[in-house]
Amino acid sequence: MLTSFETSGIESPAQEGRASRACRQVVRLTWRLARRVAILLAVSVVIFAVLRLLRADPVAMLMAPNASLADITALRHTLGLDQPVAVQYARWLGGMLHGDFGHSLQNGQPIGPVLAAALPTSIQLLCGGLLLGVGAGIASGIYAFSRRDTVAEKVSELVNGLAISIPDFLWGILLILAFGIALKWLPFLGPIDNQYTVTRHTGALLIDTLIDGQFAAFGNALLHLVLPCVALGMGIAPPLMRILRSSLLDTYAEEYIAAARLRGLSEAQILFRHGLRNAALPTINILAMQVSLLIGGTLLIEKVFGMPGIGSLMVNAIGARDLPMIQALALVYAVVVQGVNALTDAFEVLFNPRLRIE
Repeated sequence: MLTSFETSGIESPAQEGRASRACRQVVRLTWRLARRVAILLAVSVVIFAVLRLLRADPVAMLMAPNASLADITALRHTLGLDQPVAVQYARWLGGMLHGDFGHSLQNGQPIGPVLAAALPTSIQLLCGGLLLGVGAGIASGIYAFSRRDTVAEKVSELVNGLAISIPDFLWGILLILAFGIALKWLPFLGPIDNQYTVTRHTGALLIDTLIDGQFAAFGNALLHLVLPCVALGMGIAPPLMRILRSSLLDTYAEEYIAAARLRGLSEAQILFRHGLRNAALPTINILAMQVSLLIGGTLLIEKVFGMPGIGSLMVNAIGARDLPMIQALALVYAVVVQGVNALTDAFEVLFNPRLRIE
């Protein structure tokens, strides 16, 4: 039977409420996206302004010591350095938006292809470190929580406190000394042994070796990733374990956990149906912050393990005062961090129903 709202062609209050909530969600997502864009614009201004304060003249680095004043003036005009700073920034940002990252001062090569060649290596490291760190953090957090008020919990807290006090690059050095040099179990220099030749398809060695059907090369490249990924993961696992254990303790103090026990649910069912789901939100927030730190941590990790990623590019560019390369890499890092934060916002909405109905 049709309701009076349906027969009259007027939307019911429930339909109006759903439409209103959907509209608010669109407005909220649009506002968050606009905020991310505004943050990136502010970061680009800071990057451009700070690097202009350095005592490094790109023209002097490109020209020979005996270059004439006319040649120097012509090059400054070609590079746009004779324009006002605001005009230089607008040209640089416009080029970035169109995929033109400029040219490196070290070798004169376009920066875009160099970045594209190095980025897959960094993505492999980030994904591997994130996978190991999240897995170890969640597993150790659940273990410490399940052994609460026991000696095992105290030992877990002690080990976690020790792990969290060591930075990721120092973990890398310790892992090299232990498993690379002393025990000689794992390789620790470069992305793959020199005996393997892999055709570049995507730039990611694990994928390219599988495309070529070189399974021995795939295994070798995977072994080369173990130590740097473990070092990166150690920057995520300890704080993730601590916040997950704390969140689970808070969750289990709620009344609905006692009600679940009265309904006859097992401890495993309570943990996975109620405990982890309600403890996920603060865990995701701390994970987002740790991933942002992890992205910056790749600089030293790639240098320590000889990985040709964007971290190594940044370290080399800083040493050579290659301003265009530094600017491009810094903006890429900022975009990646904001992308991670945007994903965090999406997961918050997914795990917190209140954000979907506000």
